[in-house]
Amino acid sequence: MHRLAASLLIGLLQLAAVAHAQPKHEFRGAWIATVLNLDWPNRNDHPHTQQQDLLYMLDRLQAAGINAVFFQVRSEADAMYASSLEPWSYWLTGSQGTPPDPLYDPLAFAIEAAHKRGMELHAWFNPYRANRGSSYPTDTSHVIHRHSDWLYQSGPLTLLDPGQAAVRDYIVEVIMDVAHRYDVDGIHFDDYFYPYPPNQITNQDAYTFSTESRGFTDIKDWRRDNVNLLIAQIADSLRAYDPSIKWGISPFGIYRNNVPEGIVGLDAYDVIFADPLAWLQEGSVDYLVPQLYWPFGGNQDYNKLARWWVEQISGRHLYIGHGLYRADPNTFAGTLFSADEIPDQIHFNRGYLDILGSVFFRSKNITHYYSQDIFERLRTEFYQHPALTPSMPYKDQTIPEAPANLTYDWTGDTEVTLRWSPPAVGGGRYAVYRLRSPMPPDVDDASEDARNLWAVTGDTMLVDYPGEAPDPYYYFVRTVSRNAIESAATTPVFLDGRATGAFQEVPRVAAHLVNYPNPFTEETRIEFMLAHSAPVTLRIFNTLGAEVQTLVQNRRLSAGVHAYYLEGGSRLSSGVYYVVLDLGFERLVRPIVRVR
Repeated sequence: MHRLAASLLIGLLQLAAVAHAQPKHEFRGAWIATVLNLDWPNRNDHPHTQQQDLLYMLDRLQAAGINAVFFQVRSEADAMYASSLEPWSYWLTGSQGTPPDPLYDPLAFAIEAAHKRGMELHAWFNPYRANRGSSYPTDTSHVIHRHSDWLYQSGPLTLLDPGQAAVRDYIVEVIMDVAHRYDVDGIHFDDYFYPYPPNQITNQDAYTFSTESRGFTDIKDWRRDNVNLLIAQIADSLRAYDPSIKWGISPFGIYRNNVPEGIVGLDAYDVIFADPLAWLQEGSVDYLVPQLYWPFGGNQDYNKLARWWVEQISGRHLYIGHGLYRADPNTFAGTLFSADEIPDQIHFNRGYLDILGSVFFRSKNITHYYSQDIFERLRTEFYQHPALTPSMPYKDQTIPEAPANLTYDWTGDTEVTLRWSPPAVGGGRYAVYRLRSPMPPDVDDASEDARNLWAVTGDTMLVDYPGEAPDPYYYFVRTVSRNAIESAATTPVFLDGRATGAFQEVPRVAAHLVNYPNPFTEETRIEFMLAHSAPVTLRIFNTLGAEVQTLVQNRRLSAGVHAYYLEGGSRLSSGVYYVVLDLGFERLVRPIVRVR
């Protein structure tokens, strides 16, 4: 088969495959739990060791295809960051209120490391838990000592009272302190609102209800409204300060018993007084990640629950929280998920346009534990190609400025180093594209194919190790905004080992390739302009890729406009043909139509 025909056929096959390919925009998240040192850190370790452990975890997550992390910064009214409002976390140093020595800021460190790897970082807060019944001493600066009137006890738990306006104001103050001082991509809550059984609240908030009822007569409705008020207050505060910061919650996966029909189990609405549908109706969250930590089938059927959440999402973003911890004996003592449970759930998600991604609990189940070989399955089966996070239509749609000065270093053997300059305004993340092609690509078309997205990075340099292939390798880069909006592309550069073994900018030899009339009957004029002298071959192919006429064969032409005439005659039947202009490394193709 002629090479052009082969290229056309491959193009058609690739277009057919796109419908089944991995999406270019997909949320691929993981929770990094710090409470109880579940995922990170090893408390009492030297800060350098903690940092290296976190970098290893982020490297492994990146290798698996993860593009966002939920980093737990507040688990018991404490701080995994330098705070004037709350004490250093016990889970960092082994002593609440004691800073790491030598001093470093885990949140700042995590943000820089995640962004360098092209990942989003969402700061994960537990809003109400002040102490989970831990035996360690609390620091004198802790809210337990400063505001005992804000607290109630429920079993071993000490919690902030959601019904008090002062408590809500305090939680918002803590969150906005982080939003102001750290370059977070999002603020995130888990599913802990009012406490779960066996520590479910009874009448501990009766006095608050009597003094701050706001006209409610049903204490359960009032409790749900207490949570709704906090959610809305956080949304308003974040949007007033920086609307690019995403704000989302991972509610318990069952909204109410028998909703949808046949679902049985503990629920968010009646037990922990969380009403995610109210948050959606009010538009007070940007995304939800319902925790669907169950398999297909049974009383908590993943199929039923996921489809129900799709029906409720109301135009906001929906990602699914997967119970990956149930796939490994290191993290779950019950009956383990089968090897295909989580993969089948990911496949299921991709069948729904409104499910925009997955989030996995916990990170160590990807980075440290076997978990039914999930690392390899993500890396090789589901997330072979990187993805940008989905863009939110209700956030800023501004197109960022493009990067500039894409350059390269090529050893002539194995390693190519790409470098570029950030835009004068903005920057932060970059999408780097790479593709094999016999001709310079249309960068807009090439960007639509997720398989061409080679990397997402916060650096302005990347190293590649291209293998040998018959077609040149083309690279170009786009800036990515906080809302995953892409800029225009840099001028592509390409590597062609067949000819020079050199890596160079795509030459812009021909300014245009046109013909007129089009369609034509007897004759058409084919015209092109050269920016400088170049060897030219001008041929005509039919739709099967067979060459039907050569107008110019490897002839060096001078700069300027050149014109050739194609006669129809008896050689060309009616139909579509392709004019192919080759100029060294550049190829232009134009369809033409012959009619009788």
